[in-house]
Amino acid sequence: MDRRRILIVDDDRQIAELIEIYLRNEGFETAKAQDGEEALALYAEADYHLVILDIMMPRMDGLEVCRRLRRDQAVPILMASAKTEDMDKIMGLMTGADDYIAKPFNPLELVARVKSLLRRSYQYSAAPASGNEDASIVIGALKIDKATHSVTAEGRPLHLTSTEFAILHLLASQPGRVFSAEDIFHQVWKEKYFESNNTVMVHISKLRDKLEQELGDKLIMTVWGVGYKIEG
Repeated sequence: MDRRRILIVDDDRQIAELIEIYLRNEGFETAKAQDGEEALALYAEADYHLVILDIMMPRMDGLEVCRRLRRDQAVPILMASAKTEDMDKIMGLMTGADDYIAKPFNPLELVARVKSLLRRSYQYSAAPASGNEDASIVIGALKIDKATHSVTAEGRPLHLTSTEFAILHLLASQPGRVFSAEDIFHQVWKEKYFESNNTVMVHISKLRDKLEQELGDKLIMTVWGVGYKIEG
């Protein structure tokens, strides 16, 4: 049984309770909050491995909660909202969410997304360092440590979400190779890719901004009409 703890944030009690039932059936520990302020208070009191976050809530919406968590937290965030327009999804991802699921959703799909996001987020940090030279990648002033799931820029910690780390590690592991958006989605999300999916583009944009802020260089190059690459 998986004893990871998940924070469910939704002002709809019935939806929150339904999510809780399905997650607890899978062995997860859960806590619930009905608005953003309560969510932040609960998060400050305990360690959570993932947050399921609705957008439209009273007092403080999910986007603001996400912004505040992302100031100093890399916890995986799954946005779950009735807002289904592409721009709403992009806003959620640009704010720092790792993934997005639209309401109404099949609870089994949500559980699958949760498990996938947890695997993606903790597959490196859960594994002890083996001393393997391939455990870290160095590109200029950037060091990517697979064993500890950490990145430093000129020795300074670079705070990335789990998804940003996975994308950066993938591109840096094969310098010079061009990865299409479909390649990246398959290898990071491990789900079926749809041509209209802009998830990869949004995460690449956020990752570039962080790299440029720390290094003065976006590092990730766009090969128009093909994909993305990092030069060694």
